[in-house]
Amino acid sequence: MLHFPVLLEESIGFLVDNKSGSFLDCTFGRGGHSKSILNTITDQGELTAFDKDPDAIEYANNSIKDPRFKIIHKSFNEIDSTFKARSLDGILFDLGTCSTHFDDKSRGFSFQDTGPLDMRFNFNTGYPVSEWINTTNEKDLVDVLFKYGQEKNARSIAKAICISRKESSIETTSQLADIIVSVSSKKYTKIHPATKSFQAFRIFINNELEELEQALEKSKQLIKIGGKIVVISFHSLEDSIVKNSFKTKIQAFPKEIPINPIITKEFKCIARKIRPSSDEISKNKRSRSAIMRVFKKLP
Repeated sequence: MLHFPVLLEESIGFLVDNKSGSFLDCTFGRGGHSKSILNTITDQGELTAFDKDPDAIEYANNSIKDPRFKIIHKSFNEIDSTFKARSLDGILFDLGTCSTHFDDKSRGFSFQDTGPLDMRFNFNTGYPVSEWINTTNEKDLVDVLFKYGQEKNARSIAKAICISRKESSIETTSQLADIIVSVSSKKYTKIHPATKSFQAFRIFINNELEELEQALEKSKQLIKIGGKIVVISFHSLEDSIVKNSFKTKIQAFPKEIPINPIITKEFKCIARKIRPSSDEISKNKRSRSAIMRVFKKLP
């Protein structure tokens, strides 16, 4: 299946003000947003992209031959290793998992097909979900399912995993999905019982939320005054981190100290909760949960 960049026109419309500026795509994926940025900026503009997936790096090097573009094989929480403070006109975060990850059963992201239970974005580092899920204790399983999947059935799922792995090691996506289904309500229509659990394990194994928090803090230092940071989130955990990161800072003092609170406002939210149109959702169902927020750096 082809990968469709979500909220493409809307995000680029906000991102690119200075068409001769310097831009950063923190999540290259299959390059939909990057290619659109390159089509929008002038010959004097430049674009850098980051991605920790080796497949994305290979695809970028093979598909984009443009002197204004370069791609770096790192996680986006390392963007400060490449850029100086206030050096970028626009920064884009598309936090959606690339469709090609779900469609390639060898990556282990989807329960729709049987594949190795891996889920790593960078399969050259870290360890697969199967290694962790077969060795960690039941409490840690519950904690991950609650924290990253908001899974109400976390305790039953964790217990079932621990019982099952005593009989045989859990190595495939279908094994894990079957275990989850076995302890879930049979009456489901909107989402598969394994959806939240697979999300939780993927987020955990890739350290997604912690890296997002770090990357957002660094992006706030790298963006120029008047520059835009565009973030497209796909679930409430991500969106909550984004909102909190750009909150107006208020430093309060004890009542006995006669000083008014100090209010520090570094960014203005110029677009909040922009969602895909019904037409986009009909063409790409995976876009239906997307939320875009745009922040402008104030003087």
